[in-house]
Amino acid sequence: MITRIDHVSFTVKEYKGAVEFYKKILGAVSQYNGTDDNLKYYWETFSLGDLSRFELIKPTGKGSFLENFLKNKQGGIHHLVLQTPDIEMMREILEKNDIPYFGFQNYGERWKELFIHPKDAFGVLLQIAEFKASDWLSPSYGLPDDEKWTIGRNNNIFNLTFSHPGGGKVKLSLDREEIIKLIGDLNTLLD
Repeated sequence: MITRIDHVSFTVKEYKGAVEFYKKILGAVSQYNGTDDNLKYYWETFSLGDLSRFELIKPTGKGSFLENFLKNKQGGIHHLVLQTPDIEMMREILEKNDIPYFGFQNYGERWKELFIHPKDAFGVLLQIAEFKASDWLSPSYGLPDDEKWTIGRNNNIFNLTFSHPGGGKVKLSLDREEIIKLIGDLNTLLD
């Protein structure tokens, strides 16, 4: 069904100020961006730390689908993006349970999506998408595709870095005793 929450999408009127706030104050790092001329909006995804992501979206012209959302406010959470390993399976589940969806798009191997209206999802616009998370992160945020982990040492601290299925990586810093316990636990599993 759903693998994970991939990111939260915020819509803002004052895009430049929002980007400055998230980058300068909170340390967000820009990952990817693009413009959709048909729906008249610009999007940019950011990462916070190793695994958290969000997206800022803004209208780019008259008739943008974001106009009504921003009509009486400066911005806010627009939608939640959920990752699925199989968009067709999600369609079947929704149809079997009489849950309407809209905006189904298949952009090929890189992205397939559908939306559930807030009235059908208890007040939240949901975007459900099938994609490979690492395709939407800068390569520096993950490990190479053929590596699942790396190890390193800085004085008495041992650093274990693991590839995360949601893209990115997770770093654990362990002291000598923790490493010895981990090795013992792994050996127990192998016996």
